[in-house]
This record gives sequence, C-alpha cells and structure tokens, in this order.
Amino acid sequence: MPTSYLITGPARGLGYALAKALAAKPENIVLALVRNKTAAEHRLAADNITNVHVLVADVTDDNALKGAAAEASDILGSQGLDVLIHNAAYVSEQTALTSINDHETEPTTLIEDTQQSIEVNVFGTLKATLAFLDLVRRSQIKKVVAISSGMGDIDMINEIRLSNAAPYAISKGALNVLIAKLNAAYAGEGILFMAICPGRLGADGHSSTVPEPILSRVKGIEAKFEAYVGVKVVPMRPEVAARSVLAAVDRQTLAGGFGGSFWSHNGTKRWS
Repeated sequence: MPTSYLITGPARGLGYALAKALAAKPENIVLALVRNKTAAEHRLAADNITNVHVLVADVTDDNALKGAAAEASDILGSQGLDVLIHNAAYVSEQTALTSINDHETEPTTLIEDTQQSIEVNVFGTLKATLAFLDLVRRSQIKKVVAISSGMGDIDMINEIRLSNAAPYAISKGALNVLIAKLNAAYAGEGILFMAICPGRLGADGHSSTVPEPILSRVKGIEAKFEAYVGVKVVPMRPEVAARSVLAAVDRQTLAGGFGGSFWSHNGTKRWS
C-alpha cells in the first residue's frame, strides 16, 4: 500500500525539499498545503514534478482548512493520511537578531512578533492537526510531525545564553509543549505526535551585503552555536536536511517511546 504524506508550508526551503524528496518515490501519495496554489504549481512544474496534490489553505484559517481536509479526504479515501508534517512557520526578520533588552523602552514590536509567531507556529499547528485528525485516524501508520527548533530548548538557551529571536524561540518552546499535550490526548488511539529539529539550514534565497552592526551580531550568535556544538557549524542544504528529517520520521515510533518527544534529526538532543 502506498504511504500518504501531507506537508504544510511546502513553498520553499525545507518544506519544498520535503515535498520534492517524497514525490521522487512514485509509490508515495504527496499532498502540499499552500497559500498560493499558482506559485506552488509553477515551481513544481519547473522541476517536472507532476505527482503532488496541491491544496490551498492558510494554517490559521479554520474554514480554509476544513475545505482542504475535505479535498484531501476525496484524494485519500479510506486509506487516510499516514504522515502529517507541520512545516509552516512564521520567522520574523525584525526580531531574529535582537534580544529582549533591545526592546526595553518600546516593546511593541517584540510583543506583536511574539503574538504572530504563536498564532502561526502554535495555533496554526493545532488548527491544522484538528482539521486533518480524522484522516490520520483512518491510517494504519498515524504519525503527526512538527518541525521545531533547538531555539525553543531552554537547556540550550541557558547553556550558551542565547538571547536573540525571543518571539520565534518562545513559539517553538510552546509548540514542543503542544506536541506533548497532543500525545497525552491521542496516544491511546495509536497516533504518534513528535517534534523534530531539522538542524541549521542554509538561507533560502539571494545573498546580500550585510551592514557591519548586523554582521557583528550574526558572528556573535554563530560563535555561541559553534561553542555549543564543539565544531564549526556548516548550514545544511534543504535537500540534505529533508532526507535526514524523513529518516527520523521513518525510524521513530510510538512503541519506541517517541510519543510527545522532541529530538534532533540526528537522533540526539544536541541541536546541530
């Protein structure tokens, strides 16, 4: 029997690499949940990928998610959805390099970024999970995977005093708790909920000249990561990260004790 996958946020970066890797195996049934169907279909066509079903919904839009779930049900039928991968995420450029103490006198941006990060990264994941839950229940495999980040791990934050990107980190920490709570609620039905950190990814898009003050912050953050890992960290290409994430999805099971867990793609609790 073919294995079915649905990926949220597959327009670029890791999400697109996941869709591309899964579509390379003709026995897979691949569904991609996007906000812009035309753009997604054009990119897939440019790569000669013809076996991805493109569904349309923003993960924060309940009605759109219900419509996408109905369309997915028509495609998958009684087999259901084997693996749901939550990759859609909001990553703010405004606060990526700043710390909370940079916003002491005017915290509006910090608060608004945190609210938006939680809206997409936490509530969006919950809404999409509930929208497709009945399809997952039909499956014999029953896996729900959230792409998380070591940025949300309090042990690493404290170990290297990583203060930047607070809104994103807060949302990913909350996402990890959400996954644990979903596991507590649904493990009895045989559904595996787990979070995976894909490692450090290379930038998706064009490079540009970075002003010196920003470059100094970037170098400072990189130095902390390298001290944490113990070696120079080379960002992975999305296609490499996708293969590693999918290997983790395959090997981790509810019976193996991975319900509600948060692991790195490399099978450890070190986020590299």
